Amino acid sequence: MDPWATRLSGNCKASPQALLCCPGSSIGMMLSKKLGVKNGKKIKNRANRNTKANKISPYLPPEAEEGNVEYKLKLVNPTQYRFEHLVTQMKWRLQEGRGEAVYQIGVEDNGMLVGLSDDDLKASLKTLRRMAEKVGADITVLREREVDYGYDVSKKIAEVLVRRVPDNQQFLDLRVAVLGNVDAGKSTLLGVLTQGELDNGRGRARLNLFRHLHEIQTGRTSSISFEILGFNSKGEVVNYSGSRTAEEICESSSKMITFIDLAGHHKYLKTTIFGLTSYCPDFAMVVVGANTGIAGTTREHLGLAMALKVPIFIVVSKVDLCARSTVERTVRQLERFLKLPGCNKVPVVVSSTDDAVTAAQKFAQSPSITPIFTVSSVSGHSLDLLKVFFNILPPLSNSKEQEELMQQLTEFQVDEIYTVPEVGTVVGGTLYSGICREGERLVVGPTDQGDFLDLTGMVMVSPEMEPTICWLFEAEIVLLFHAKTFRKGFQVTVHVGNVRQTAVVEALKGKEELRTGEKAVVRFRFIKHPEYLKVGAKLLFREGVTKGIGHVTYLQSVSPSQLRL
Repeated sequence: MDPWATRLSGNCKASPQALLCCPGSSIGMMLSKKLGVKNGKKIKNRANRNTKANKISPYLPPEAEEGNVEYKLKLVNPTQYRFEHLVTQMKWRLQEGRGEAVYQIGVEDNGMLVGLSDDDLKASLKTLRRMAEKVGADITVLREREVDYGYDVSKKIAEVLVRRVPDNQQFLDLRVAVLGNVDAGKSTLLGVLTQGELDNGRGRARLNLFRHLHEIQTGRTSSISFEILGFNSKGEVVNYSGSRTAEEICESSSKMITFIDLAGHHKYLKTTIFGLTSYCPDFAMVVVGANTGIAGTTREHLGLAMALKVPIFIVVSKVDLCARSTVERTVRQLERFLKLPGCNKVPVVVSSTDDAVTAAQKFAQSPSITPIFTVSSVSGHSLDLLKVFFNILPPLSNSKEQEELMQQLTEFQVDEIYTVPEVGTVVGGTLYSGICREGERLVVGPTDQGDFLDLTGMVMVSPEMEPTICWLFEAEIVLLFHAKTFRKGFQVTVHVGNVRQTAVVEALKGKEELRTGEKAVVRFRFIKHPEYLKVGAKLLFREGVTKGIGHVTYLQSVSPSQLRL
């Protein structure tokens, strides 16, 4: 087993209360058993007192004042004053969810699933639709559930997604890094999702994703490419099957999934690490071939994502090539790996639409939940469940956090530079904070000499930020794996955001050397040129089998002339 994966630090545990979900959900039942829900007795006792059939009364966690989830017991014929209040409430929930909200109809504020009659549920959904129209949104019923209290009349609850209609090209964008071993079927899966056509079994679906001739010839990704999958306000898929350009997809979508397709071959590992550290993915989709299981770089990619604290979910591909027993063996292998002490994950297999909805909601709430899908890009098996998952998947940050970032000074990390005919130089990258406005003065750098100029460089920032660069910096690190001892003079490739450069170990504070699993504050010095860093930034370094993670704790701006002294 890869020592790196088994030595990952951090013990993420899910809150059992937060994992309770609607009755009948196999994921909810599975999670309750795996996590040992202690308050199950209390729930059962309450149910015994309140139901004729002596069955467990299902509960959700109590409604939170913040967030995009709203509980409503009944929405039948509200007065005009009440209706306006409900509309204002919906605006708040949509704002909290950055354009998305989930309504639980038939549920009390304390989380008890009371349920409604068919007529009351129909009337409540009608009112909810009127509310959505008032705020410029659509509703989609995700699922309905019967609540069995032993009454003669059946009671139901409904879970409803409310999503804003796209306005002025504003949409929710989630970034998903695609990881996995070479030949696992990553690019083919993305081709099927984004192009809307199944693969022919010989890789036809992936051809539109490749950027270089050698990728087409070998069928292997060597660079970073981006693909998009959209969903409109009604939850319908928007991709190239109905749109000719990316612009059309963006204009028609209320929600966008941007896939960052990363290389699977080990010789392109530095490119994969750059994609994970530079593009700041919200989630990571690890693709595992059902016919090969955990092989090649799969362990390393899983370790990278977990070290950078990127939530992961697994897609087992190529199930059409294997017998059912082989697929089940691969799933069991993944479950065993994810439960290891270094991972501490709770794997949940998604086998129905209900599971996909629950998995999407709980996945964003708890970093330990790891959904597992089994799909085929040739037969289309369970691809619809994966699309439901992407459609429901909520953002990790709320509107308040986004507003705070927008109010900060501008910092745009440049990853790529293009020259467009009749336009000039165009840069692409990630906006970390602030707002880029037309005509706004920004400084760009640093150059090899450590200056910030107006034209070229690696990061664009507001001049009010007074950006500083450094040759020397300190970081608190954990040495995940090293064959011998890690000491002064050792050279490693350092990855911090879009920074990727060789650095030498200048000193280990309080220690002469470092062994696998040990922590220390280490001083590094860049070899080629100074870089723009920030205190607190996540750091990952490697050299051969040597790997470590940490965060920047101190920056020291030193000129090249000083280093020569």
